[in-house]
Amino acid sequence: MKPNPCLENIAPGYLFPEIAKRRSAYQQAHPELKVISLGVGNTTEPLFDTIADGLVREAQALATAEGYSGYQDEGSAALRQKISEVFYGGRFSIDEIFISDGAKGDVGRLQLLFGAGTPVAVQDPAYPVYVDGSVLIGAGGPHDGTGYAGIAYLPCTPENKFFPDLAKVAPGSLLYICSPNNPTGYVMTRAQLEALVAFANANGAVIIFDAAYSEFIRDKALPKTIFEIAGADACAIEINSFSKPAGFTGVRLGWTALPFGLKYDGGGSVNKAWSRVTATIFNGASNIAQAGGLAALSEKGLQEIRALTDYYLENAHLIKQALEDRGIRTIGGYDSPYVWAQFPGRTSWDVFDELLTKYNIVTTPGSGFGPAGESFVRFSAFGHHADVREACARLAKG
Repeated sequence: MKPNPCLENIAPGYLFPEIAKRRSAYQQAHPELKVISLGVGNTTEPLFDTIADGLVREAQALATAEGYSGYQDEGSAALRQKISEVFYGGRFSIDEIFISDGAKGDVGRLQLLFGAGTPVAVQDPAYPVYVDGSVLIGAGGPHDGTGYAGIAYLPCTPENKFFPDLAKVAPGSLLYICSPNNPTGYVMTRAQLEALVAFANANGAVIIFDAAYSEFIRDKALPKTIFEIAGADACAIEINSFSKPAGFTGVRLGWTALPFGLKYDGGGSVNKAWSRVTATIFNGASNIAQAGGLAALSEKGLQEIRALTDYYLENAHLIKQALEDRGIRTIGGYDSPYVWAQFPGRTSWDVFDELLTKYNIVTTPGSGFGPAGESFVRFSAFGHHADVREACARLAKG
């Protein structure tokens, strides 16, 4: 028995284990110090009552003959209808909305729709699963220390206003875009998304659009979904999640919007293929989680989502201000829970180590998200107010 060769190509999970290793070593050497983490994209605040009540009601109902339910492979029809209404103005039928156990799982499973020979292009820096999922399905070759051959890395930096050079994208590519972006916190403008959709339709590309942080957008001029852009139905798949806006990182619930209008080159339905893939390898999200999601999209639940995202945005504003008061250039933090801070001429790991040892603050080195992340670090706003204020006070002392 031999291993899947794609597993041999994938680089070791270096970033977060190394962060944990360095933090642990420092904490063991200085047990008297309080180390504050602003590095992890994991929510910290408890669920609001409306959502928790929805979870509890469904759990109790499953213990009754009348309320018991089994597999719901495609997801609750009521939840899919509500997602279409709340996030897409009712433009999609329930058969164009697929419920999942979170955005990350769908990002990986979507690779199965297109296969190993499909060119892949990713924003650089980018959420690692876009690249790793591509490698696992057979795209690219072995990692050479900076990236994978066969995967186009598209630098998104302050110099190009975080918009990739689309001339580097091969025709027929899968193009991974995240907005609001993880890790940079940048939100693409309407004009940028229009250019992206026009390119995809002209070049037979498919946009995998990760909108997991869309509920943090407050600027009404910024699109919250790729499907606000004319023509996106023919070239885009959107992934979203309850994890960050509703605090479902441990509950696990997300969805993919895949329009009927997206076709393969031969005219076959990508939607139909996705339905076949998910029915083959996935038995659906927890019925309890789906009930919580439906509660989250009620009028009261949406108010609670707004309150929770406001809470984290307040943290982001505090971090951004503390850094800029020190003369550090930042991106994000207004319509995103991430602040991307630049330290020209320094490596990301050197900055990480200084922030850890001088201020007792954990961040995420930008180089771990791709070559264009070098000299940046990511600050996460997912934390308790008191901890964020204390971290900002430490930064202010210089």
